[in-house]
Amino acid sequence: MEKLIREAAQLFDIHLSAVQVAALTAYERQLLEWNDRFNLTAIRDVEGIRTKHFLDSFSCVLTWKEGPPRRLIDVGTGAGFPGLPLKILCPSIRLTLVESVGKKAGFCRQMVETLKLEAVEVVNARAEQVGRMPAHRETYDQAVARAVANLPVLAEYLLPLVQVGGTMLAQKGQGGPAEVHRAEKALRILGGELKRLIPVSLPGVAEERYLVLVDKIAATPAGYPRQPGIPAKKPL
Repeated sequence: MEKLIREAAQLFDIHLSAVQVAALTAYERQLLEWNDRFNLTAIRDVEGIRTKHFLDSFSCVLTWKEGPPRRLIDVGTGAGFPGLPLKILCPSIRLTLVESVGKKAGFCRQMVETLKLEAVEVVNARAEQVGRMPAHRETYDQAVARAVANLPVLAEYLLPLVQVGGTMLAQKGQGGPAEVHRAEKALRILGGELKRLIPVSLPGVAEERYLVLVDKIAATPAGYPRQPGIPAKKPL
């Protein structure tokens, strides 16, 4: 873990405590064990988990110039990324994890219990359904997703969950800038406005990554998100 500790400090000015390192170690161990039985993630080696899951999740703090969000929702979280590592970094965050695949949602619940994390809710449902639930619609300071969908589709998943004045955060690969261009119409319809595009380089990963940060400047119209499956089939 020494390499992860050093890189977190160098790249993101994150100084991991002994308690946080212990939590990440337990998370890593559980992920490796569950991956032997279920296909939680394609990344199955320790080095890959620490770089492509933990460090990649940590990069979200680059968008928190005014401090961490009070309420954060992670859509399509899979095995808990980036939401759970961010919760480990900032225990004060009230976190919601959304995952439509039952086994992955079950793993997230197991990790919340194992790590004794408070104020974490795991919702086993599709993003389009959650975006229409009164308990979740336009209630979050930040909605984040990683490797879930192209940006025009992702905007329809995330922006309905963000309160006006909050932000949508999409973690993207090298195609991020091109996706931003294609998403201009969707962002406008859904009440969003591009704030900035932040490049991120991870050690040992050739492909540059981007954090796409979108401000929520107006309420999302009541017709969005559309019914499950429609945003992906007919992107805005």
